[in-house]
Amino acid sequence: MNCSSIRRAAAVLLLAGAFLSAPVGAMSAPMIIKMATLAPEGSSWFRVLQEMGEEWRKASDGAVTLRIYPGGVAGDEDAMIRKMRIGQIQAAAITGIGLAYLEPSFYALHIPMMYESDEEFDSVRDRYAPVLERKLEEKGFVVLNWGDAGWVHFFSKTPVVTPAEAKALNLFQWSGDTNLLQLYKETGFHPVPLSTNDLLPGLQTGMVNGYSSTPLVSLAFQWFGLAPNMADLRYAPLTGATVIEKGAWEKIPPGLRPKLLEASRRAGQRLRAEIRRLNQEALGVMVKNGLKIHKVPPEVKEQWRKLVEDNYPRIRGKIMPAEAFDTVKLYRDEYRAAHGGAKVGVR
Repeated sequence: MNCSSIRRAAAVLLLAGAFLSAPVGAMSAPMIIKMATLAPEGSSWFRVLQEMGEEWRKASDGAVTLRIYPGGVAGDEDAMIRKMRIGQIQAAAITGIGLAYLEPSFYALHIPMMYESDEEFDSVRDRYAPVLERKLEEKGFVVLNWGDAGWVHFFSKTPVVTPAEAKALNLFQWSGDTNLLQLYKETGFHPVPLSTNDLLPGLQTGMVNGYSSTPLVSLAFQWFGLAPNMADLRYAPLTGATVIEKGAWEKIPPGLRPKLLEASRRAGQRLRAEIRRLNQEALGVMVKNGLKIHKVPPEVKEQWRKLVEDNYPRIRGKIMPAEAFDTVKLYRDEYRAAHGGAKVGVR
């Protein structure tokens, strides 16, 4: 072999060695995970997702990048689920109501008047979460973390305190679940099915004059400006989860998945504590900007409780599996037995 051949062989070996020793991120373009959410840009939910994305980037040495589409630009939550199924997006931060499109057992975490405090709800959710995660994985989705949106209240253009007053409203209802829509009608309410992005125009035109949501969500989307009355009744908790399509998750190198999952879980824990604090702050901000909070006397709260509990037979086994309803009620009752009965926690 002449000197020229030796030099060429050495160059090939050098390039091959450089290729084999290069880090994964340098060998190929980053894997981009497209994630959608209804949360507006700049909101606490959006910021925590951004922080999670930055942790993913660091943990993967830039091999996995999270690209977030906020504010419902990918559509309502049922649209997000469809887009994950066909690969247009790979992940989404979705409320439990949205996840119920995939698995009706998620409704069990949002049963009206079932839970009295944050602590009681946390206990039930934490015990039932593994069941929901397993059911969701069977449907082709992996739960990255759990989050909160707060306690749902009724907001309206005119004051609403009693069930009869709420039934007189044209009440915004998320479109997509015909069973839930029918239940509201059978209970005497007047639901108006709309997408989330259509709620503000609906309030402006008078198509709807009330909605149920959490204080922080109401402030983030500025809905309260057109419905400046809130009933001081914690109707139900609103939880959610960040999920990723299972096929997309499994394309991530196995060695990276535990790191990304750990980062996601930490983000969920931060979000839970922050959202509860910010919901309280949101009430103060809205009151300063014209919101009126109407107290619900104990006897009226019992009217609400009776209305809801009389309809539990329509919920159990129809809106959600009987097993899901019975399990969360059992967990709630066990929590109350261990903690001296129902106790109302910090709002």
